[in-house]
Amino acid sequence: MKFDSDVRYLETHEWARKQDDEIVVGISDYAQDTLSDVVYVELPEEGETVSKGDPLCVVESVKAAGDVYAPVSGKVVAVNIELEEAPEMVNQDPFGEGWLVRIAPADPDEWGDLLDIEAYKQLVEEESGS
Repeated sequence: MKFDSDVRYLETHEWARKQDDEIVVGISDYAQDTLSDVVYVELPEEGETVSKGDPLCVVESVKAAGDVYAPVSGKVVAVNIELEEAPEMVNQDPFGEGWLVRIAPADPDEWGDLLDIEAYKQLVEEESGS
């Protein structure tokens, strides 16, 4: 299982990376592995306003569909439209080409509420029983 030390995590298995003035969002390696083969991603509209903790988009796999939650409040400034044609990128490169959205944060202080890599690793260990 891969973890990225350059990102912060949510307890619901999303990751968030600061990039310039934006927050890039995706799902963790653990989440994509649990979902199995991703077959569809329902992305929000650019310009949509989101609130921290609210559903942001949906990732569907051969096993299940799951909501992806916003790590911060703000405005969706970009969506990864390549996922419409190649949703499997979420499985192949969850921390890179499989990113979902970019958010311009409304409250930069919300970043501090996210889990660091050590806290997230502990969460995954507890959930997976390993």
